[in-house]
Amino acid sequence: MSDQHTGSDGGPAGARSEAYAVGLLRSMLQIPSPSYGEQKLAAHLVRSMREMGFSARVDAAGNAVGEIVRGSGPTVMLLGHMDTVPGDIPVRIEDNRLYGRGAVDAKTPLATMICAAADASAFRGRIVVVGAVEEETPLSRGAMHVRETHERPDALIIGEPSGWETVVLGYKGKLDLRYQVRCPSTHPSNPVPKASELVCEAWPVLLELLGPDVGHGRFDTPGPTLVSVSGDITEAEAEFSVRTPIGYDSEGLVARLAERLDTERGRLQVVNSVAAVRVGRADPVVRALSGAIRAQEAQPVLKVKTGTSDMNTLAEKWDVPMATYGPGDSRLDHADDEHVQLSDFLRGVDVLTRALVDLGERLAPRTEPSARRLSLIGTAAEASTAIHPSISAISSPSAISSPSAASSPSATDGASA
Repeated sequence: MSDQHTGSDGGPAGARSEAYAVGLLRSMLQIPSPSYGEQKLAAHLVRSMREMGFSARVDAAGNAVGEIVRGSGPTVMLLGHMDTVPGDIPVRIEDNRLYGRGAVDAKTPLATMICAAADASAFRGRIVVVGAVEEETPLSRGAMHVRETHERPDALIIGEPSGWETVVLGYKGKLDLRYQVRCPSTHPSNPVPKASELVCEAWPVLLELLGPDVGHGRFDTPGPTLVSVSGDITEAEAEFSVRTPIGYDSEGLVARLAERLDTERGRLQVVNSVAAVRVGRADPVVRALSGAIRAQEAQPVLKVKTGTSDMNTLAEKWDVPMATYGPGDSRLDHADDEHVQLSDFLRGVDVLTRALVDLGERLAPRTEPSARRLSLIGTAAEASTAIHPSISAISSPSAISSPSAASSPSATDGASA
């Protein structure tokens, strides 16, 4: 990062210094922002981005949105998320490590985006930075609002932790289900079906339908999770989440599960469904990030992840070059000692700054829809009500790693959401 620079009008612009960048990140960590409680952080980011030369605002969903326009050229969107899981970690710096809730997932990637966008003075075009709300929730309301209200950019980078030398090419999809059962009140010894029993029977049925080759350790297999079970003999509820691979028939799974469950006393709901996504190594964003990592004298690592991110949500509607990038060790996501190496954060800013300039040169202003095809196969939940009359849709939002960019990426580490 440069020590200091100013805007064309002589006013402050850019991250200006490493100390300024670290100060921005630390200030973000000092503002708690659990899901549904991001308002104070959003206001802080708008003020900070304005100081750095952005035009910035809080949109109708509560997202912090900043823009920098440097002449005519492509539009690149950088989207990270402001919300964190609950938990208080005292913000402190020890041994070049900055501790705090969100230090990895995902305030460091978001701070990286803000600083890089401000520092990329050689970029020609428009950069939009979004700090999204509610990524850690099933509905990803912030990203959903962005894809419905913003024009499609020419390129997209999602901010999630994977390491400063790593580019993430894709994520599994996700199918969130809720099974609720109500039964008449009865004595526990009465040999009739009870709500708690029926709900508990649903989990082994789901596992049977998924088949023997399941788990969260691979990108190409479904990964089920029993999220919660609660209730009693009269009312009970269970929530399930299935991470789905490319091409998985989520609608078919829901239909088969509905046929096996007691739908006279119970109701199966699709809470959320989003398809898996994966881009190729030749994607312009992947190439720009990989080249910027090499410029730091490191070998880029390519990964796919077994979790889900806002990349899935936006890829369902935007067929544009995209990838995910962000410093931070994802193994520390949500951990009690969540922290980031400050040297990794600063390298990440340098990588993303260089990648943005490269993208500006690679991407001509879009005149026709991109012909590039994402490996995006799957459907959202809007059609689920037609599968079976007992199914209702609550909403319908439609690491093993490669040592070099020349190798086929594979990975099994998780992601947020």
